[in-house]
Amino acid sequence: MSVSVHDHARPLPHRVFNFSAGPAALPEDVVREAREDLWSIFGTGIGVLEHSHRGPVIDRVLGDAIQDCRRLAGVGETHEVLFLPAGATLQFAMIPMNFLPADGVADYLDTGVWAHKSIEEAKRLGSVNVAFDGRPSHYDHLPSDAELALSPSAAYLSYCSNNTVFATQFEAPPRTNAPLVCDASSDMFSRPLDFDRHAFVYASAQKNLGPAGITLVIVRKDFLEAARPAMKERLPSMLDYRAHATAGSRLNTPPTFGMYLIGRVLHWILAQGGVPEMLRRAQARSTLLYEAIDTSGGFYRGLAKKESRSLMNVSFRTPSTDLDDRFVTEAAEAGLDGLRGHRDAGGLRASIYNACPVAGAAELALFMREFARQNG
Repeated sequence: MSVSVHDHARPLPHRVFNFSAGPAALPEDVVREAREDLWSIFGTGIGVLEHSHRGPVIDRVLGDAIQDCRRLAGVGETHEVLFLPAGATLQFAMIPMNFLPADGVADYLDTGVWAHKSIEEAKRLGSVNVAFDGRPSHYDHLPSDAELALSPSAAYLSYCSNNTVFATQFEAPPRTNAPLVCDASSDMFSRPLDFDRHAFVYASAQKNLGPAGITLVIVRKDFLEAARPAMKERLPSMLDYRAHATAGSRLNTPPTFGMYLIGRVLHWILAQGGVPEMLRRAQARSTLLYEAIDTSGGFYRGLAKKESRSLMNVSFRTPSTDLDDRFVTEAAEAGLDGLRGHRDAGGLRASIYNACPVAGAAELALFMREFARQNG
């Protein structure tokens, strides 16, 4: 006798506010939907994890996800939408493999931990011009156009739109005549982005889109087709973006659950009001936390200069590491989790991605004010 999912359902335990930088919070509506679809999706009696990656169910899952992605990005058939296995770190190598000619140079902006890692990977494969080096200033700000030392004929310029560790975010893309390549892992679809101006945008999913182990890529077809032919002939197929595009993101058996979950998050964003509503919420959340920092009388100190502050990550410190540790412990006891800073920066960090409710930021701001009052 068949059994419905509701017969197996158990009461959901209480959830705390999750400020982890990644894997990060997912929209609760999406988590509940996934719980059902793990048992049976589209009334098939088979869960989404169990369907063939080339069957009609995953055809529909992938088709819906691509359609919703195009709506959010505002792109049509001029762009490929790809779902690729592994995270952004693999893209750090794949991008120069596909787009950096042997006799060419690529511009990179070193604005944080992950931007620096992308530079180190690219240097293994070709010539790199570091057009801005943020290390001397401890990554406390993003460059103005006047601070950029660009190459006259770069194959592309690579930058990270939001730097999660030191909590900086580009207000606008850097100005360049080269094709723009953007790592938008931590702010994808949290605010408007001109995808026509960018040749290549990628986002690992575990921050603002879904689970770890899968990356969303939106690439202009003209940029893809202009990739150097000689390199593509030597590339293994799994490292060739054109091979993935030709195979419709199913060159091998892909992480279908990751595709499904990204698709449901994209659908949720649209249902909430799309990118404009995500931006409104991001501004509301970040304002609450930055006000708690700026009105603390110096008890809290932000890592980023005000003009470069991120809407997605808020990194800060108390007057001592002992107080930082106490903050993390007491916050967790109050139902506010994931607030320890990255190992490369120390201190504290609140990641307030799209799935973080404004109410969560409000609770954290109240906790910050009370903690400062008691320990200042």
